[in-house]
Amino acid sequence: MYQIEKMNKKLLASQVEEELMNYILHEPVEIGEKIPNEYELAEKFGVGRSTIRETIKSLVTKGILEVRRGSGTYVISKSTFEEDPLGLARFTDKYKLALELFEVRLMLEPEIAALASDYALPEEKEELKRLCDETEQQYLSGKNHTLKDIEFHTCIAKCSKNRVVELLQPIIQTAIVTFVNLTNRRLKEETIETHREITNAILRGDPVGARCAMIMHLTYNRQMLMKMMEEKDE
Repeated sequence: MYQIEKMNKKLLASQVEEELMNYILHEPVEIGEKIPNEYELAEKFGVGRSTIRETIKSLVTKGILEVRRGSGTYVISKSTFEEDPLGLARFTDKYKLALELFEVRLMLEPEIAALASDYALPEEKEELKRLCDETEQQYLSGKNHTLKDIEFHTCIAKCSKNRVVELLQPIIQTAIVTFVNLTNRRLKEETIETHREITNAILRGDPVGARCAMIMHLTYNRQMLMKMMEEKDE
């Protein structure tokens, strides 16, 4: 009897977790904003506060929520399991994860950009230019540019004409989301400038320029991350 009861509680918590995730995504509750307290969530979903606590604990483990003592529970990411098939959200040290993801990006993306400059079709170049423009507009207007940024890098991968590269995109997507969540738009000018340099090199079919521009883009980002890690440890 106890085991059945325990199993039912787990199923309930799983259902509430899905509902809470939907609430965060569709309300929407933006990254950096606080969700309602335990009492309000229990009322909203019609469950006990112990179930809410279990649900929040699960989403904290997955890197979606962060509990700040004396302040409340905040959204720090919106990457669901479908957007994180490698399960990278389970790593709790986001700074270390971001640094390791940069190591992987530096191995991959400069060469992906070089391939894109060789193989991008005219219509793909138009799409890349549009995404570069739209990412810049969202950045300058103060809107959340993360999804558009992901589209931009995904488009470069598609232009490479390498099917394996396209399958590796979840790593790059997770890296972008992790970095944006940590830095909160602290590299606006550098991001706009290097995105434009990458785009222009691909448009003119310049693999060396595309490779160098991507290295510069990732180097700016990595340097900012290193600086933030030093500040955090002071």
